[in-house]
Amino acid sequence: MKEWTERAELLFKAEGLEKLRNSTILVVGLGGVGSFAAEFLARAGVGNMTIVDGDVVDITNINRQLPALHSTVGAPKVSIVGDRLMDINPELKLTRVEEFLSPERAFELVSDEFDYVLDCIDSITPKLNLIIGAKRKRVKIISSMGAGGKMEASKVKVADISKTINCKLARIIRKRLKKEKINKVKVVFSSEIQDEASLKMTDGSNFKKSFYGTNSYMPGLFGLYAAETVIRYLLKK
Repeated sequence: MKEWTERAELLFKAEGLEKLRNSTILVVGLGGVGSFAAEFLARAGVGNMTIVDGDVVDITNINRQLPALHSTVGAPKVSIVGDRLMDINPELKLTRVEEFLSPERAFELVSDEFDYVLDCIDSITPKLNLIIGAKRKRVKIISSMGAGGKMEASKVKVADISKTINCKLARIIRKRLKKEKINKVKVVFSSEIQDEASLKMTDGSNFKKSFYGTNSYMPGLFGLYAAETVIRYLLKK
């Protein structure tokens, strides 16, 4: 029987697949961005992964999140995504962490065992501390900025946070990182101007005060760009 990695090996070569198999990745947040990013990494052949999310599937997630189906509403995202990743690669060494990250825990979570961290959190303070933790501990990280309120796929790109425009989340994170004397962070962002009419306020729980309307493809596209950045780095390492 042919190996499921046959097509990847043609492109990555055997040594590339070995690099991916020996890599260890941390994905924090399994919503629209993180769930797709984790799947792209697993399908590429990443051998060791830790996934972190304390949320359960909500019916409003169905329009954009990989684990969200009518049949999975109420189920933990870590369980749904984790089971799916293991079905893709039964040899994957997977660690599941089912918890909402406090700012302190976000900082603690990063360690030098990880080759790369994918920050797919949509709450500012835990996101900030995950970035700070990675930078302080010299662990590579790519952070997803705001996919909400955006429609144009062609405006999505990877850049240093200092190069971002038309992203309110990036502006807030950049300003707060500057106070920590951190000026460089690789991010996925969109240069499209957000649709302000799609903004909705929340009760502020889980460090989230508001959110924008989101379509089916933008979060997944952010996850794709993040996964691509990590995979290409691992192959060159």
